[in-house]
Formats: sequence, C-alpha cells, structure tokens
Amino acid sequence: MLDIAWTPTLDTLTRNAWRLSFGGGIAPVERTPSTLIAEGPHRDLYRFDGNSISDDRPVLLVPPLAAPAQCFDLRPGQSLAAHLVDSGKATYLLDYGSMGYADRGLGFEDWIEDIIPTALEQVSRFHDEAPVDLIGWSLGGTLSLLTAAGRGDLPIGSVTAIGTPIDYRAVSMIAPLRTVGRFTGDRPLTAVTGMMGGLPAPLVQASYRFTALQRELTKPWFIARNLHDTETLARMESIDRFMADMPGYPARFFQQVCTQLILGNALVAGKFETRNGPLSLADISVPVLAIGGTEDVIAPVASVRAATEVLTGSPSARYESAPGSHLGLVAGPTARTTTWAHIDAFLDDAVARIA
Repeated sequence: MLDIAWTPTLDTLTRNAWRLSFGGGIAPVERTPSTLIAEGPHRDLYRFDGNSISDDRPVLLVPPLAAPAQCFDLRPGQSLAAHLVDSGKATYLLDYGSMGYADRGLGFEDWIEDIIPTALEQVSRFHDEAPVDLIGWSLGGTLSLLTAAGRGDLPIGSVTAIGTPIDYRAVSMIAPLRTVGRFTGDRPLTAVTGMMGGLPAPLVQASYRFTALQRELTKPWFIARNLHDTETLARMESIDRFMADMPGYPARFFQQVCTQLILGNALVAGKFETRNGPLSLADISVPVLAIGGTEDVIAPVASVRAATEVLTGSPSARYESAPGSHLGLVAGPTARTTTWAHIDAFLDDAVARIA
C-alpha cells in the first residue's frame, strides 16, 4: 500500500512547476547579513553580522576572480560564511566586484601585493593585531597561497585552499590546451582576450557550464524527477544564479593564468613570476590545508594534493578530500559534514599551535 506520508502532493508539484516557469524562482535570494566596513576598487570588505567581537582569531574569505564573492554564501544551508559565524568565528569577505576593459592591466600582483594584504591588515587591526586565517576557493586559494609566500610579514595565521589546483598536469580537461601550447605558446588563448581587455563574463559563464556539461544536458530530467523536492530545486537554482553572476577576467590576469599556471605549470615547481620578482611556495611558513573534491574536474584531487609536496616551509601542510564538484566542495549538500568539518578541525589545530 502506498505510504501517503511520502507521496508528493499535487499542490507541491504545481507550485514548484509554476515558480520555475513563471513565478520568479523556487526560493528568494537570502544572504547572511553583513556590513560593508571598507570599500575601494575591487576591494570591498564585508564583515558578517554575528560573533564579530567575541573571537580573537578572525577569518577572511578570499574568492577567486571570475566568480561572484557569494560563492561562500549562496543561501541558507549552502553558506560556509554562515557556518563560520555560527561556530563563533569573526568572518570577513573580500568582494572584487565586476571587471571591465579599464581593468585590463590588473594581474596577480595587484591582489597578492595590494588588495589581499590591505584587507588582511584591516581585519587584523579590528582584532588587536591578531593573526588572520585565510580561506580561499579555487583561484582564491592560489591568491591566498601566493600572498602568504610573498609577504611573510603579514599577520596570517593559516591558509585553507579549497579546490585549488597546484599540478595542472593532473587537470585532464585542459590537457589539449597544454598540448597545443607546446607549439603555439599562449597566443591562441590570449590574443583575442588581450584586444578585448580580458575574458568577458559571458565566456566565463559558458566555460564553467561546459565543465558541468552533463548537468546542463540532464537538467530537464533532473527537474522533472525532483519537482516534488523543493529543497533540491532550491539548491539547483542557487547554482544557476551563481553561474549567471560570474564576472570576467582582466587581460593580464588571464594571460598569467594561461602562461604560468596552465602552460608553465609553475606552482608544481613551487614558483610564480611577478613583475616584481619570483615567489616561492616554499617560503610559506604558516599551516596550510588543501581540500580536493572527488568529483571535481576543474581541480582533481591529484592536482590539489600536490600542495603537500611543494609547501616545504609550512609547519603543517595537510590534505583532505571531500565528495563534491568544484562548487560542491564549498556549497554542496554534504559540505557541512565534510569540507566544513575539515576546516573546523584545521582552524582549531592552528589556534592550538600558538596557544
């Protein structure tokens, strides 16, 4: 006999179908409350409301470029920021905003020598010069690591790099680019973007959707199969909004990604060249946690795990894996008990080391 308690009602099915088609969506956008405490070009600094005074070891969330800062705060239940606040952490977020043609000359240097250090020092001052724990996702992890490598004088307590590739040879989806690049260099990738001033937002959005091609192709069936499940549809909707909000890359930054990371595989050698000289990942002297996703095609586990081999100056270079895609690592249905739990344990250990 059919269990009525588990039977989706016609009302739920009809309501979800209407909201997806004509009603403005399954769930409204709902962010964790925050306050803008400092602003500037590509460097707006927010503090999430809550336990912002009680904790003397603050956290700064560092997003990648070409992704909205809301990657850490998609919606209730999909918010690493809310989780950190609820656990008693004073939590801050950098927001770079959009990128336009006028930003074409911005490169890694602008973030690792200026934008991130400035925000980090501001956060530290709010907490009596306390060390700040950096948490970066994707290229936000790369920026955090390079900041720690180049500025040993900064009050950095630790670095967590989520879904941050180190060995780009392990990223199978870019293998064709690396093969062609042996003969052509970066020109096929960067010639057009140089003229446009960068990689425009629509191309970034299309590229990200391509990495989840199966999801995009099977989406109609996924919706039909889950039309009764409002929470699952709300999660899907939050990811769609995230992808639709992706900004572009500045031309110089994108060229550095192509030449040094994708083609040069510089990070696996522990080096990165800037206009002001080389940086060495071996110079990082704080604890580091690298987290890789078992279903991540952008940063496969082998690529992320390589961090433990190059961070030779770190007192603790730890690797953990978690189920999930690239975004799923941060905001997936199991993130709370996997990725977030790894971060909690790591931050507790990092504090204990100096206690």
